[in-house]
Amino acid sequence: MADPAFWNSREKAKETIAQVSSIKFKVETFGLLLREMEDLRAYEELLGAETDTNERAKLEAEAHKTFLATQKKFSDFELAMLLSRPEDVKNAILNINAGAGGTEAHDWADMLFRMYRRYCEKHDFKVEVTDILQGEGAGIKSATFLVSGPNAYGFLKTERGVHRLVRISPFDSNARRHTSFASLDVLAELDDDIEIVVADKDLRIDTYRSAGAGGQHVNKTDSAVRMTHIPTGIVVACQNERSQQKNRVTAMRILKSRLYEMEMDKKRAEMERHYSEKGDNAFGSQIRSYVLQPYQLVKDRRTGEQTSNVQAVLDGELDAFIEASLKGKKATNVADDED
Repeated sequence: MADPAFWNSREKAKETIAQVSSIKFKVETFGLLLREMEDLRAYEELLGAETDTNERAKLEAEAHKTFLATQKKFSDFELAMLLSRPEDVKNAILNINAGAGGTEAHDWADMLFRMYRRYCEKHDFKVEVTDILQGEGAGIKSATFLVSGPNAYGFLKTERGVHRLVRISPFDSNARRHTSFASLDVLAELDDDIEIVVADKDLRIDTYRSAGAGGQHVNKTDSAVRMTHIPTGIVVACQNERSQQKNRVTAMRILKSRLYEMEMDKKRAEMERHYSEKGDNAFGSQIRSYVLQPYQLVKDRRTGEQTSNVQAVLDGELDAFIEASLKGKKATNVADDED
């Protein structure tokens, strides 16, 4: 980084700085944990020498508080060490799509959208919505948003798949129980130096007027962009910028990320076939079920991780599920209890 030629390529410089930041975080956190271990040993010595009952009780309370904080940091550090793949440090592109079921499914997609935004808020991740398609009557049909922050893709990649909701429908006048599905796709945002070639002849680009709140904020030009990759049928859209050119750049970045992920999927499928693992993320093979009626339970089919605190999960408390998945926990029984 001290080389005068370091900034000749801004993109490579940016990548190097990101690598340095990641390494510094690991080294500095490890050093902090070692110092906190020394603090705990110091508490142990003080407690062994303290004879006053009141002072000993105060020391024990301080030591216990320090121990719990250090234990949490160790757990977080262990989790961070599991994110060893180069793409884990990158930002994440999330795409939510409602399944079949009309208004009910659109509302569930909107609930998932809120859940992941709340998760991002809790972890100081920045969220930028690039495209959203409102549902008819309620909820959303789809939403695409960029999540920026350290290891955003590494954590959120475990959430990729189909999510299932079971509840008494608020849209059913007969108060019947409904099952809804929504899928989540998670992509690593690609750097410009990763070579994904998209030929002009393979693209169809449509422009349209961005949806807005109306009034003085309504967009009066066709600045929104929809790109269709003809060979694969992949469609991406971006409408969050007022400039059509900026929307084109963002849409192309998302398209390249999806094409890259598609190639990675092929490689993963070959590996999973080799190890006789089921790798199907197709609609209908849900990774997690959220049951609100007749009882409350969120259960991950892959890991067996579950909780009855459904509201906390819907408010973004996903750490237990993500941690179990990253640590490779396997469910001993994948049958759905709610069936």
